[in-house]
Amino acid sequence: MKYWKYRPFPPLKINNRKWPDNVLMKAPIWCSVDLRDGNQALPIPMNVAEKLEFFNLLLEIGFKEIEVGFPSASQVEFQFLRELIENNLIPDGVSIQVLTQSRKHLIEKTFEALQGIKRAIVHLYNSTSELQRRVVFNKDKKAIIDIAVEGATLINELAEKAKGSIIMKEYSPESFTGTEPDYAVEVCEAVMDVWKPTPQNKIIINLPATVEMCTPNIYADMVEYFHTHIKNRDSIILSLHTHNDRGTSVAASELGMLAGAERVEGTLFGNGERTGNSDIVTIALNMFSQGIDPGLDFSNISRIVKVYEKCTRMTVHPRHPYAGELVYTAFSGSHQDAIRKGLNIYERDKPKYWEVPYLPIDPSDVGREYEAIIRINSQSGKGGVAYIMEHNFGYKLPKDMHPEFGRVIQKETDITGEELKPERIMEIFKREYIDIKEPIQLLRYKIEENQYLAQNENKVHLKATLIIDGKEKEIKGEGNGPIDAFFHGLREIGIPSYKFVSYDEHALTEGSDAKAIAYICLENQNADKLYGVGIAQNITTASLNAIVSAINRLSKLSGVK
Repeated sequence: MKYWKYRPFPPLKINNRKWPDNVLMKAPIWCSVDLRDGNQALPIPMNVAEKLEFFNLLLEIGFKEIEVGFPSASQVEFQFLRELIENNLIPDGVSIQVLTQSRKHLIEKTFEALQGIKRAIVHLYNSTSELQRRVVFNKDKKAIIDIAVEGATLINELAEKAKGSIIMKEYSPESFTGTEPDYAVEVCEAVMDVWKPTPQNKIIINLPATVEMCTPNIYADMVEYFHTHIKNRDSIILSLHTHNDRGTSVAASELGMLAGAERVEGTLFGNGERTGNSDIVTIALNMFSQGIDPGLDFSNISRIVKVYEKCTRMTVHPRHPYAGELVYTAFSGSHQDAIRKGLNIYERDKPKYWEVPYLPIDPSDVGREYEAIIRINSQSGKGGVAYIMEHNFGYKLPKDMHPEFGRVIQKETDITGEELKPERIMEIFKREYIDIKEPIQLLRYKIEENQYLAQNENKVHLKATLIIDGKEKEIKGEGNGPIDAFFHGLREIGIPSYKFVSYDEHALTEGSDAKAIAYICLENQNADKLYGVGIAQNITTASLNAIVSAINRLSKLSGVK
C-alpha cells in the first residue's frame, strides 16, 4: 500500500491544556440533524410523510432543536417545512433549524420557507479550510471572510423583518478541522461583529469536523484553542458537528465537550454522509451509563430502531452500541457464566448501582429483556446454558450439573453449527434427562412407612413395577427412606450397584397442581458420574424417576463423560 502518499495531521501545540483533566457532568444541548445531514446521505431520501414520522419520533425522544432540512435547495425540503409551520406541528419550546450556504438567493429562499414560524435557528456556513480555499474557491483568507460577513449581514436584515418569529443565528466555518485554528477564530469573530451577540442574546458557533482528519485528542485541542481564544465567549454557545471518517466521531464529540463545547449536533445511529455523523444515541447512553441524565429518552430503543429503519431504509448494525440486536447477548461461555452470576447477585441484593459483568447498562433501561441476553452457540459454555434453563424455564440445575449439560449442548452445536434457541435447548434437556425410558421405566410403586419412635428409626417398604428391557418386573426393597428402599430393591434383581453422589430438588411451579423436580447424581463402578432428572407432582415420584433417569444414562453414556 502506498502509505507515502499521505502525511500525518500536524498536532496543535497547546501549553497547559485543560480538557484532559475535565469530567463530563451534564448533557449538552442536543440538535438532531437526521432530517437534513442524515436525509441527504440516503440512497432514497425520505419523502414528506416519512420525514414527518421521523420528526415525531425525534420529538418523542425529547429533542428541542431539530434541523429539518435545506429548504432553499429542494422543493421537498421547502414543502416539509411549510407543512410543519402551516399545520402547527412544531410544539412550543422546540426550535426548527435550517441550513443555508452564504449565498444571497439561498438565504432569501430560506427565510421565505420560515414565514410564520415561532422559533427557528438559521444555520449559515461557508467553507474556510486551506484546501478548499486553494482548490475549490481559489480565494484568499480575506475573500472567504467577506463571504461569511455578507451572508451574516443579510440574515440580520431578514431576521429583523421576520416579525413574530424568534430567530437564533448559527455559524459554521465548514471543514473546521482543515482550517488554521487562528484563522477559524478570525472568521467567526468577523461574523460575531455583524450579529453582535450578548450573554442575554447568544449565537451558536458550530465547529464541524466535516471530514474527520485527526485523532480525537487533536480535535479536542482545536476546540479548546477556539474556546480560550474567541472573544466574548460568554455570548456564544459552542457547538460540535463531527463526522466519522476515521471511526472516532463519538470520541471526538465527547472530548470536544471536555474541551469547552456545550452543544452537539448529530444523528440517530450515526447516519450521514460517507461514514456518517456522530451517533447521538451512543453519546447520550454513554452519559447515561455514567450516571448523567442525557435529557433524551431511549427507554424503548427497539421502537426507535424500527421507525428509523422504516423511514431511512437503512439498517442498524446488530453490534451497534446499546441498540443492536446482539449487544445484550453473550456467546462466550465465560461471559455467559459471569453474566448469569452477576444478574443473580443483582436480583438478590438489589444494590444501588448497576454492576453486572459485560453489561455496561441494565438492558431493561432501554426496553430490552433479560431473556434475550444469553444465546447459545458452539462457543458457549456451561454458565449460559444454566442461565437459559433457569430464567426461561425455572430449572435451577445444580452447579455440578452445569458442565455435564453444557457438554450435551456443546455436542449439539458442534453438529449443527447453529445458534440454539431456548426452546431447542429445552427439547434437548427433555430428550437427554426426562424422556429416556430405556432400559428401565418406572410404571408404579407403593410405599409403606413405619416409624419406630423408641429406636428413633424410620423403615420404608417399597414395592414397584418396572419395565426392564421391555419386560415387566416387580421389585421389593426396604430402607430408611424411599430412595434407599428403591436402591435395595434394584440390587435384589441384579441391577448393578450405583453410588449415590448428590440430591437436589425444588418446586417447578406453584399452586395446588405444583410440580417438583429432583436432580440425582449417581456414580457407577467405573467412576463415571451422571445426573438424572425426574419431574412429578409428588417429590418421591420425582426422585425415583430421577434415579431411573441417571441409571439409564449411565447404561448408555452416549459419549457424554
